[in-house]
Amino acid sequence: MRRGRRLGIDVGRARVGVATCDLDGLIATPVETVPRGEGTIAALRAIAEDYFPIEIVVGLPLSLSGADTPSTDDARTLAGEIAAAFATAGEGGASIPVVLVDERMSTVTAQRQLRENGRKARGQRPVIDQAAAVIILQTALDAERSSGRPPGSPVTPEGT
Repeated sequence: MRRGRRLGIDVGRARVGVATCDLDGLIATPVETVPRGEGTIAALRAIAEDYFPIEIVVGLPLSLSGADTPSTDDARTLAGEIAAAFATAGEGGASIPVVLVDERMSTVTAQRQLRENGRKARGQRPVIDQAAAVIILQTALDAERSSGRPPGSPVTPEGT
């Protein structure tokens, strides 16, 4: 298991959930929900400056059959923008790799977990994206731990 923090990203049309993990990659925790729009990339860069991630894990929302959906295209587009923004954003100007990981059912799982913890549907809205980001990142961490290989598919910066 590689040592270092990662950022987990749940891409939504209105909001982007962000999670991180400890240096040993054991436990994912929520960070914040960023409004989707012109300032999204700048907000993600500011978060990265606080956490110094070795990698950014972006959830790829495939259909249950594994096929692409309109949300899949949206996630790929934002992942490309993130990769471009983080091409020289690491410590000392080093790039921070961005990977896409399968996130089927992460939002549904997050909603179920919040409901089981007593959070009503109306109260879930502000944190559902963060909870989904936690699930995406935790799944990636667990996969790396069990396989010994980094998870996901690398994303190249837009235009390269």
